[in-house]
Amino acid sequence: MILFVHMLLGALTGQKVSSPVLAIVLAFLSHYFLDFIPHAEYGVENIKEKQWAKARTEIFKVLLDFTFGILFIFLFSKNFPIIYICAFFAILPDGLTVLNSILPNKILKMHKNIHSEKIHFLKYKKISMFWRVSTQAVVVIICIYILSFPT
Repeated sequence: MILFVHMLLGALTGQKVSSPVLAIVLAFLSHYFLDFIPHAEYGVENIKEKQWAKARTEIFKVLLDFTFGILFIFLFSKNFPIIYICAFFAILPDGLTVLNSILPNKILKMHKNIHSEKIHFLKYKKISMFWRVSTQAVVVIICIYILSFPT
């Protein structure tokens, strides 16, 4: 799933859960929940392989994705610091996976294996791109709607 979607659900968690510690934990776990759902994502293989000359496009996509996440959170949320903290924790698992490629160690490798093989197992199933994109669109619409109408 792209960062934008993870960030929106993390922000929503930060806005709706009254306990900051619980909000951060739930935002972090929301990443795995979303990755369990069939979804589309862009490749970052050159980043993972440290092919920096070839990774410019991938780095641009990641930065653009992150920027859209911050922009939408700014536009549609209450903009409390906890909302941005939860958005960060919602994308942290992907950061840990990439970090394992750059600075490998046992704990990061274990996380990568669980994240990539166990959580993303539907990635290897034949599911049409329509459904992969639709799941993300539905999550985005729901998150923006709820963020926009705080109670």
